[in-house]
Amino acid sequence: MASLTIRKLDDAIKAELRLRAAQHGRSVEDEVRNILREAAGAGAISGGTPFRTATYPDRSTSSQNAGNLRATLIIGGGIAAYKALDLIRRLKDNGFAVRCVLTNAAQQFVTALAASALSNQRCYTDLFDSASEFDAGHIRLARDCDLIVVAPATADLMAKMAQGHADDLATAILLATDRPVLLAPAMNPLMWANAATRRNVAQLQRDGIKMIGPNSGTMAEAGEAGVGRMSEPLEIAARALEVVRPPSAGPLMGKRILITAGPTHEPIDPVRYIANRSSGKQGFAIAAAAREAGAEVTLVTGPVGLNDPAGVTVKRVESARDMLSEVEAALPADVAIFAAAVADWRVANRGEQKIKKTASGFPQLDLVENPDILATIAHRTERRPPLVIGFAAETEHLLDNARSKLARKGCDWIVANDVSPATGIMGGDRNTVHLISKDDGATDGVRVDSWPAMGKDEVATHLVAQIAAALQKGAS
Repeated sequence: MASLTIRKLDDAIKAELRLRAAQHGRSVEDEVRNILREAAGAGAISGGTPFRTATYPDRSTSSQNAGNLRATLIIGGGIAAYKALDLIRRLKDNGFAVRCVLTNAAQQFVTALAASALSNQRCYTDLFDSASEFDAGHIRLARDCDLIVVAPATADLMAKMAQGHADDLATAILLATDRPVLLAPAMNPLMWANAATRRNVAQLQRDGIKMIGPNSGTMAEAGEAGVGRMSEPLEIAARALEVVRPPSAGPLMGKRILITAGPTHEPIDPVRYIANRSSGKQGFAIAAAAREAGAEVTLVTGPVGLNDPAGVTVKRVESARDMLSEVEAALPADVAIFAAAVADWRVANRGEQKIKKTASGFPQLDLVENPDILATIAHRTERRPPLVIGFAAETEHLLDNARSKLARKGCDWIVANDVSPATGIMGGDRNTVHLISKDDGATDGVRVDSWPAMGKDEVATHLVAQIAAALQKGAS
């Protein structure tokens, strides 16, 4: 048989033949010849087992891949690319078959051979690869998957995405896809904080792109630290599974929860600032518990050294005014929980250079009051969340001060805790709280529920259960 003509095959078989041919670097005709040779060798043509086209490897039915999920992993060109190799394994552990795409810059850090060996799939690097582009291979990579993960997502790659560039294989895939896209940004802290990057991130989020991280910590560069570390592979893999398989209905399913956490930093000069002592652990725990209960959660956090909770939209800020801006941008919400320790004051005129001591001592600092975020939201006449919850961190007269704050701020609940140094609450993992709420049936119109000492995760779970019950009662 000198030539081979393929006719009258249904579209599903044609698609599978194209996919298998591209994977093996052959034309469709050569792939069919190879299948026929294999079938003849197995006796299928001469009366043996009926012929079936080989199953595409991505659709494995192994126990590890029982979900039959497929991910296209785009590895960007940053030092965090080495983590992407571990991410391949973590994605496979979560039931994904993984195809890898390496940008030109990524190949300076990891090799296509390593990605192929770990994924058990061919690794793709070139938009003009004749072995795969004879049938628009970048379109297959863009759509023959359940999810596209970009890790690390560099500043350059995100800029190209935001502007709709498609000048290499990675960006062509991202522009041609109709599947969910999850980015794991990684870059130097100053690059992450740069106004251009912030604009690109905002545009991508408006476009529906999902993100996880970046986390805070030390950088590869000596002496560099801050927000910019790529999320850990376990975190990314968990978020990837959540994107394609949203959590089952929980008591807060369909609800939007807004949470603040951590301290704010109010600059005095480029190296000094005013701040409160807050680790952010309680607010982060509440965000994770609310997400676990099915809510759509936005967490606005000051500078903390904590990893983003899985499935939570995290907005990182520095100052009280920045935090208020992000909080107002996140409205409307069904519940707003203000767990952040916001600095009450800021310096009226911050120094552009480091302020030096003089013979007369340190210069006088003029302070002005910061916006009261809790009161601002609680007293809104439009888009006020139905349930506004504040936190009262006190060192004395805990319940009296918390009752006063409930009335003064205009919120619905106050979560009060004693943060005097002896308690170890600030920065610790346990908390003892009192839930103070308005109650028309009480003698003074206020109800106090005192909870036993618990881990901060337990406090978060308990508070979320109370919130769910209150929303259900309000809806009934």
